[in-house]
Amino acid sequence: MKNKLYYILAVLYVLMFGFILYINGIFTGETVSMSNLWINVGFLLIIGILFLISFSGFSRLNRVTDALTFAAQEMKSKHELSRKNLWTEYAEKRDIFPSPILNEQFGKYQNWIAAHTTSKGIIKNTCPMEDYINEDLLNQAGRTYFNSAVSGTLTGLGILGTFLGLTLGLSSFSGNDIFTISDNIGPLLDGMKVAFHTSVYGIFFSLVFTFVYRSIMADAYEKLSDFQAAFYEYAAPSVDIMDENINAMLIYQANMVTLLKSISEIMKGNAREQTRGVEQIVQQFMDRMADAMSADFESLGRSLKQACESQGVYTQNFQHLEESTRLLLNASRTMNDTVNLTLEKQREIEEKLSKTCDDLSNELYTFHQMRNMYEK
Repeated sequence: MKNKLYYILAVLYVLMFGFILYINGIFTGETVSMSNLWINVGFLLIIGILFLISFSGFSRLNRVTDALTFAAQEMKSKHELSRKNLWTEYAEKRDIFPSPILNEQFGKYQNWIAAHTTSKGIIKNTCPMEDYINEDLLNQAGRTYFNSAVSGTLTGLGILGTFLGLTLGLSSFSGNDIFTISDNIGPLLDGMKVAFHTSVYGIFFSLVFTFVYRSIMADAYEKLSDFQAAFYEYAAPSVDIMDENINAMLIYQANMVTLLKSISEIMKGNAREQTRGVEQIVQQFMDRMADAMSADFESLGRSLKQACESQGVYTQNFQHLEESTRLLLNASRTMNDTVNLTLEKQREIEEKLSKTCDDLSNELYTFHQMRNMYEK
């Protein structure tokens, strides 16, 4: 009922207006000073206009906060039925709130999330809901810039009425002896009545309005906080970090497979070169044997020695290549084990975060229950 306190302010205003008319003799027909009456009526009309402007802001603020409460309760009810995050439902849903202002702001939030969502539906980045639905929005809806100045304005009107009444009384006061002064006491007292009356209801309305205004705004901020808590608990979008990591690992493994294929092709190429080298050696051997059969065994020995040296170089190169391939395969297996261990740790972290969120939800629920008991 805090958001309806300004009704009390309206009732008090009507009673004060009637009281001022009564003490000025409107209901009894014994009006003493018309200037006193018109000044009080004028000041009360000014206060009434200020109240009407404030009441329109309070009414608008109530519609916005009631819409926040409605949306929070709806999110809670849907979550209790589905037991899952509701963002897939709220991502493109329109008219979530029974308030055009909130729907417009939530639409901007939806557009921001959509701009940071991939074609596969993976959310790359998110932003706080407070950037769009926040206390500034409530201040704008409730005309805080105006209402925050009303209390001081009412006090200022009371002080202004005081000086105005004293001015009217003193302007009618004249005389230099006790006889003439006694004749002007009546106008002076009438002016003092204006001074005291305006001061009384100016300060009175200032105090009451301050209490009402702060109570209404405190209630509005509390409802905003409840909505934000419900949104983050039931419907807030989350960045899919696990999918991004898995995609990165798959890309890495694909690159590793491509690299291994390239190495395999290189090895095949080296094998072909070695085969051609052996064929050349055999051909050289046969040629040299043919020459040696004619009579140059020394030349044949040199050819065989060169062939053996070439074969040794080929064998050494192949061993180096085999060793490099083996090390690369071991590094790939180590990387695969590291990836699997990382995924297991991420699953453990996800389970711990889920448990922490559940514990936090229980703590928040207990806190709300204790706060409700305290308020009752």
